[in-house]
Amino acid sequence: MSAPIESYGLIGDCQTAALVGLDGSIDWLCWPRFDSDACFAALLGKPSNGRWLIAASCGNVEVTRRYRTNTLILETTFRTDDGAVTLIDFMLPRGNTSDLVRLVRGDEGEVPMCMELTLRFGYGATVPWVSRLEDGALRAVAGPDMVILRTPVVTWGENFKTSAMFMVKAGQTVPFTLSYAPSHLPVPPPIDCHGALTDCEDFWREWTDATRTDGLHSEAIERSLITLKALTYAPSGGIVAAPTTSLPEQVGGGRNWDYRFCWIRDSTLTLLALMNAGVYDEATAWRDWLQRAVAGNPADMQIMYGLMGERRLTEWEVDWLPGYLESKPVRIGNAAHGQFQLDVYGELMDTFEQAREGALAPTESGWALQLQLVNHVERSWRNPDYGIWETRGPPLHFTYSKVMAWVVFDRAIRAVERHGLTGPHERWRNTRDAIRAEIWERGFDPARNTFRAAYGETTLDASLLLLAQVGFVEASDARYVGTVEAIERELLVDGFVMRYDTASTDDGLDAGEGAFLACSFWLADAYISIGRDEDARFLFDRLLATRNDLGLLAEEYDSKNRRLVGNFPQAFSHVGLINTAFNLTRATRPAEQRAKARGSDVQTPAKPQTPRRPGSGPEMAEPGAPGTDADVRRRAPS
Repeated sequence: MSAPIESYGLIGDCQTAALVGLDGSIDWLCWPRFDSDACFAALLGKPSNGRWLIAASCGNVEVTRRYRTNTLILETTFRTDDGAVTLIDFMLPRGNTSDLVRLVRGDEGEVPMCMELTLRFGYGATVPWVSRLEDGALRAVAGPDMVILRTPVVTWGENFKTSAMFMVKAGQTVPFTLSYAPSHLPVPPPIDCHGALTDCEDFWREWTDATRTDGLHSEAIERSLITLKALTYAPSGGIVAAPTTSLPEQVGGGRNWDYRFCWIRDSTLTLLALMNAGVYDEATAWRDWLQRAVAGNPADMQIMYGLMGERRLTEWEVDWLPGYLESKPVRIGNAAHGQFQLDVYGELMDTFEQAREGALAPTESGWALQLQLVNHVERSWRNPDYGIWETRGPPLHFTYSKVMAWVVFDRAIRAVERHGLTGPHERWRNTRDAIRAEIWERGFDPARNTFRAAYGETTLDASLLLLAQVGFVEASDARYVGTVEAIERELLVDGFVMRYDTASTDDGLDAGEGAFLACSFWLADAYISIGRDEDARFLFDRLLATRNDLGLLAEEYDSKNRRLVGNFPQAFSHVGLINTAFNLTRATRPAEQRAKARGSDVQTPAKPQTPRRPGSGPEMAEPGAPGTDADVRRRAPS
């Protein structure tokens, strides 16, 4: 029986991440990158598909856990009749190896503990060859991968796994370290576990000290920022949607996707969340990643890319994994990367405009590429597409996609008029007006006083909540207010927002999914924009309550069963949390930034420092990279 998604905590080293269960089992870890093959895949299968368990071995165990303040260091306390121990889990932001450290600290009395390490490379398929080194460490090798286990505890091999039983007394700490390196390189040297813990704590606290999260909801904002930092692939600046694949949007259903990639769709809202929180290094790295990823022929632009901007994200199914709670198939890669989605062009142009306003790059940076993007949309905006939600049914003329085509020309005109860049802005103005006129004619339903999901359709789409934020319509316009009210009537389930009605929409899949949490945050933002602040606060508090005990959010929420569903933790959900919290607590609201893009004292609260570029910080080095520092005590924060 798979553990609930909300029972997991996240640890990571800014290049990959692991999920740690409430029972002390690490059930998911891809090494050495977020998108690498998993060596622990019990999350999508069974313990025999790979996991690392450390837990109290006696009965009557009470378990509590927390993150150390302002860090990604997870502490799980096991309290028994004989005493209490705390399991401290963390990954030190990357040096020349990737190290997963687990410290078992005795707090009271004496507690018997067990350890079970089951390494299975290739998503649970490959049993490694394990040998003992001269210093007592265990080396596991399979193909390109090597993992080293170091601990003073006596271990033994049994049934293709490594086991141990040990006692921990009050005041005693027992260390376990699992280190990854490519198998063709020398065995990585041991690290000072206690020094690594201090360095890891210093890294995260120095990073969070530089953020701007004071005021109401500061704890929730800060935890979300730490999660976004943990989901950032530091060598490139790309931010993965989630560190997992195939956690179902409905338990037992087939809406199971690989989210270990970087989406253009998320770019502007992510950039604003980072800039408004004062996180300029990561905001600049994200903007630069976007510019590199989309470089080339605009006709070839994708909706998502790999961590370094890779374009081939071939989708295939892992038939030997049963899936989370028997939710098949388990998918690796994402076929939606080949879809035509018109909205991403507007998203990208909006991101570059916001970056100019935030002084993240020279004004002219990337303008030649943006000109080509505008030219391409000028030729293609009348074509149907697959929409923001990557439907696998027939292409349609989605209203939100057309609005984002309007955004392409609107932001291009702004770049010329506000920033002095060169372009045929009068021609663009004519195209912008033509798109606007068509949307009002074909994308709005006057009989129901609401925008439509797509031309000729009577269905709704939660992305329509963003029309005022992007500046297409004033929030005070009765037609936008009518759209918000229509979404309340037709897409709210137990107070949470569905992306669209899967039962009445041909998206190529069986009906059924949870409420999309980002869309619920958008509804709260819409409430604020139309003056319903009390409703916004009520919804925001409900959304905060869906977080797990560690403050983490998945992609969706199953209100019927009161559980998180979808990939976890989800970056877009945490971006929504940050932006809505700022909308509720700051005098100048981020909800107005995209529409106005000028005059916001939130957007650039202080002159940013010269950002550190991707690849220059110690946490940004890839395993085995030359010139990296093996001494964990000398690793500095970004």
